Amino acid sequence: MAGPLSGLRIVELGGIGPGPFAGMLLADHGADVVRIERRGTVTGAGDTMLRSRIIVELDLKDEGDVAKLRALAGAADGLIDPFRPGVMERLGLGPDALLADNPRLVYARMTGWGQTGPLADRAGHDINYVALSGALHAVGPAERPIPPLALLGDLGGGGMMLAFAMCSALLHAQRTGSGQVVDCAMAEGAALLMTAFYELSARGAWRADQREANLLDGGAPFYGVYQTADHRFVAIGALEPQFYAQLLDLLDLAGEADFARRDDPSSWPLLRRRLEALFVTRTRDEWCNVFAGSDACFAPVLSMHEAPGHEQAIARQSFCTVDGIVQPAPAPRCG
Repeated sequence: MAGPLSGLRIVELGGIGPGPFAGMLLADHGADVVRIERRGTVTGAGDTMLRSRIIVELDLKDEGDVAKLRALAGAADGLIDPFRPGVMERLGLGPDALLADNPRLVYARMTGWGQTGPLADRAGHDINYVALSGALHAVGPAERPIPPLALLGDLGGGGMMLAFAMCSALLHAQRTGSGQVVDCAMAEGAALLMTAFYELSARGAWRADQREANLLDGGAPFYGVYQTADHRFVAIGALEPQFYAQLLDLLDLAGEADFARRDDPSSWPLLRRRLEALFVTRTRDEWCNVFAGSDACFAPVLSMHEAPGHEQAIARQSFCTVDGIVQPAPAPRCG
């Protein structure tokens, strides 16, 4: 498809999670992505993260197919390696070999722990990488952390970081003619996503050893989720004073002394209980009507089934349907 990456050829070795997500981002923005699947085990059918791909079946234990992959990489701008450290080298497809064939190649390696270090050859999944980054500890109720889906490791700290690093290295290759190796580790990517919170902690503005005790982790009553009368939920994020004032006006709480103490964390439990008791008196849709057109930083909490039908998503065509599967449309938009 047309896009700012049109003309780039990427070879993506078949894997799960961050590799396919990076490949999807690159393909969505116009790159010609060729995905290599093990012969006889194509997994692309119905997988939304494999959209916009050409799929080629190869057996990398077969010398002839190894030669075919080297030929593909020799004509490519980038390659995504999703395997543990050393796997591609044992196949004769490591960075030294492929960069010798194609000095402009961006050889992008996606692992959980990175190419070096004591855990480099150990197995793991998103939850493990996020656990060591400091991010998992910060997410969830006070009682225990909860896995934030696979958003912080596989997708945000992995695939998105990989796509960004590849684009950076591809720009460098276009300017200089020299490719390079990208060492992308999900544990480090997840830690990078926590940069702002490490900074807040260093300033004494974030209780790094506690959850539901801070401004953005559910501790602040004016930045959180509340249940409604129909057992659905709404989200409020009235951080700035002017937005907080609108929130109080629409909730008929303006002028109440308790809510004037919003910047005192010792008052937060009381304020949260008051808001919980208030929001549960109406349905989610009734609250949507109350807050319609306001800047009180309010939104209904939509399920995955509901989100594509919201008026904003419809107006922006934020979702699309491919082969009968409703899925998020390519983003961000360029043009």
